[in-house]
Amino acid sequence: MARIKHIALTTEDPGKVAEFYKAAFGWKEIRRSPSGAVFLTDGAINLAILNWKTEKDADVGAHGPNYSGIHHFGVEVDDLGLASEKLDAASGQRLTQKAGIEAPMTPGHHRNFEMKWAGPDGVVFDISHTGWDGTS
Repeated sequence: MARIKHIALTTEDPGKVAEFYKAAFGWKEIRRSPSGAVFLTDGAINLAILNWKTEKDADVGAHGPNYSGIHHFGVEVDDLGLASEKLDAASGQRLTQKAGIEAPMTPGHHRNFEMKWAGPDGVVFDISHTGWDGTS
């Protein structure tokens, strides 16, 4: 069964929002990206706090650019190819392809790999066979 392991928020100030959740809930910071995104975990789910999306982003989402709130969720699947076939059959909309899926991982390191999709209402979600940092 596929499992929800990732939630992403978009906001104008990811650092400020991350500090709020760390103080309020004691969540652990995993990393910060050069773009300013902050990644937190509660030990079971990865929370990505991202910069606002723009019209140039393939995954701008149903709420459009400069939206603050839940942007997408991520589902860990056992088989990325099979999950993609099922999504195609269900008329899911591919937002990104799976190029690079076979790139080797550095020994002892986790490498997240995800594909972005949208459902019939334009809500964005990821699928990943490698999961997200900080998830159980």
